[in-house]
Amino acid sequence: MDRRQFLVAAAAFAGAGPTFGQVPDVVPPINLGDAVPFDVTSVIERARAMAAQPYQTRKMVPQAWRDMDYDQYRLFWFNTKRSIWRDTDRPAQMDFFLPGLYFDHGIEVNIVENGQAQTVAFDLSAFQRTDKAPDLPIDDTLGYSGFRLRGEIEKEGIFQEYAVFQGASYFRALGRGQGYGLSARGLALNTADASGEEFPDFTAFWVEAPVAGSREVVMHALLDSPSVTGAYRIVTRHGDPTEMRVEATIFPRVDLSHVGIAPLTSMFLFDETNRHRFNDFRPQVHDSDGLLVHNGNGEMLWRALANPVSLQVSSFVDENPKGFGLMQRARDFNDFADLEAHYHKRPSLWIEPRENWGKGAVTLVEIPADREIYDNTVAYWRPRDVIKAGTEFSMSYDMQWGGEPTHRVDVAKVINSRMGSRFSGGHLTTVDFEDHALLTADLNDLTLAVTSNTGDILGTIIQRNPSTGGARLAFTFDPEGAKSVELRAQLLRDGTPVSEVWMYRWTV
Repeated sequence: MDRRQFLVAAAAFAGAGPTFGQVPDVVPPINLGDAVPFDVTSVIERARAMAAQPYQTRKMVPQAWRDMDYDQYRLFWFNTKRSIWRDTDRPAQMDFFLPGLYFDHGIEVNIVENGQAQTVAFDLSAFQRTDKAPDLPIDDTLGYSGFRLRGEIEKEGIFQEYAVFQGASYFRALGRGQGYGLSARGLALNTADASGEEFPDFTAFWVEAPVAGSREVVMHALLDSPSVTGAYRIVTRHGDPTEMRVEATIFPRVDLSHVGIAPLTSMFLFDETNRHRFNDFRPQVHDSDGLLVHNGNGEMLWRALANPVSLQVSSFVDENPKGFGLMQRARDFNDFADLEAHYHKRPSLWIEPRENWGKGAVTLVEIPADREIYDNTVAYWRPRDVIKAGTEFSMSYDMQWGGEPTHRVDVAKVINSRMGSRFSGGHLTTVDFEDHALLTADLNDLTLAVTSNTGDILGTIIQRNPSTGGARLAFTFDPEGAKSVELRAQLLRDGTPVSEVWMYRWTV
């Protein structure tokens, strides 16, 4: 499966639920296997042992399952009366997804309680179907393709979906009042390399029974691919924002020269910088509109996203970054005017390391896209040094699915970027900064630090924006024949930053 196939499927099926059909009043619980001992070292030891052996290709589910088309796959849906932990006082319920279509392999899911793990048996009867659903063969290759967590996000007694783990090592979550948007992964390998990307899989999960009165769900995941194995511990706490804590140890089978730590995947089609390329009734279409980086020097960098006509990779070299994430700052319905997609409710996702990550680069990959069904933006931390085969590499980080990061430098945020050609030549660019205490004084005493790596900056002005109450920076740049231009702008007062650093890569 390539990136586009998977992400089209994930967008379609995550959050899918029953919309028709009758549910029996009394249903049997999901069957669980025999109990076996489990502790926090179980997955680590298994991953370590697997890394010492050649990679074993997993069996695919029967051909008939893989041959289902999109409409056939949607004729099945999980019966939530058979959810794990239903009719208990536990704060979460767990449902499952079928394999098939783009999901060629089943995964192992185990429930952990009192130091004992029991495997969830695959059971097609746990799914409802219409009378048009195809008959499918059952054999020992089958397993669920993933699962979702539901909790009392907005109202007591009403369990709503807030996280999905399905496909490769992908997972997604949302904060209170939001809808699904961007995704995360356990690990990225060789993203955008000419040799092709490798997609590690979460092949097994151990989910601890949550404690009554708590919003936390603790799970352990086993990662496997031809190049690496890994053991992950993910603690999820739903709310506003929904928070995750990830602790992982990976075991390379080969030298890893291009690793993506805490990789994020999102969609950016157009906004007011490239609106002219799309004949669309909406002013913007995107799940995320910028990469935010809190670098090791304490700067807040805002890299406005682009949808280039050719593959683009940007590296923000750093040491011990304090955080990074793909953000959605357009939060008004009129920013998108879309009554169905509700892009203004898509979550931002912020990554905050829990230890020093050393030298490397926050890396941004932008892939050309002509439709909004393609997730074409990837961001991750790339360590500078090769992770050698036979070694162990550990990392931990916090994730916030919701809005702006809790810990950040208090400077004025970028809230919009616009761009267009001038009749007199060059490209007019405007950058709007929020209404902030640092911008309430006279704007004329600000230093407007606007630079480009090539071409010419023709002029800069700063004005109060009466609509936002903040400041608008405007300038014109002439690429002078260059195919791409790296632009950078920041507001300073007496040499001290009062705004984020705005960055953009303009391309022909």
